[in-house]
Amino acid sequence: MPYHWLLFDADGTLFDYDGAEAKALRNTFAFYNFPFQPEYGEIYHEINAALWKRFEQQTITLADLRVRRFAELLQNTHLDVDPQSFSQTYLDVLGQSTDLIPGAYELLQRLSGKYRMAVITNGITQVQRSRMRLSAIKDYFEKMFISEEIGFSKPAGNYFDVVFEGIGYPSKKDVLVIGDSLSSDIRGASDYGLDACWYNPQRQPAPEYLYIKYQIHTLTDLLPILSL
Repeated sequence: MPYHWLLFDADGTLFDYDGAEAKALRNTFAFYNFPFQPEYGEIYHEINAALWKRFEQQTITLADLRVRRFAELLQNTHLDVDPQSFSQTYLDVLGQSTDLIPGAYELLQRLSGKYRMAVITNGITQVQRSRMRLSAIKDYFEKMFISEEIGFSKPAGNYFDVVFEGIGYPSKKDVLVIGDSLSSDIRGASDYGLDACWYNPQRQPAPEYLYIKYQIHTLTDLLPILSL
């Protein structure tokens, strides 16, 4: 086996975050008896994505992100509700979503007992702990490293320092990072001296500025890389 530890990103790699986000947003609007328009989802997605980029760049805190994305959404949609309350309801709903990316469960079944595995995520503790606890994949992972608990986020080296301490300081050549985000997962792995596998279902062109050891378009494409 070429690696001993596999570090999986959560959202967009194991969990279907886009689907969960859309469903949670609709259900939160319904909770407040607000009619939901399709364009609201597009507005929120743009606001949220921009703020998460800022979080990765450490120019905004997670606490600010949690509320600010809904403050901006509610301002754009001219709806009168406290964004703090709206945010909490959304997180409660999102934490119940356990839909997986196609092939995730089957992949982890094949890897179980052959590799040691952990989850590395920039997600929010309340959501990630709840989803993992309720999911069908919870027993496949020894560890879960959440940026909100650690105090650092991917791609920062400080984040990976904590991860490596938590998994017992293996040799870096024995660790593979699997994730969908170039800016957090792949950049973080590359900067830390780890091999990375980019999960790229949309078949986007690979950037020339970033070294990517492997690229896969479905999760089960990982199996031959791992000699399975």
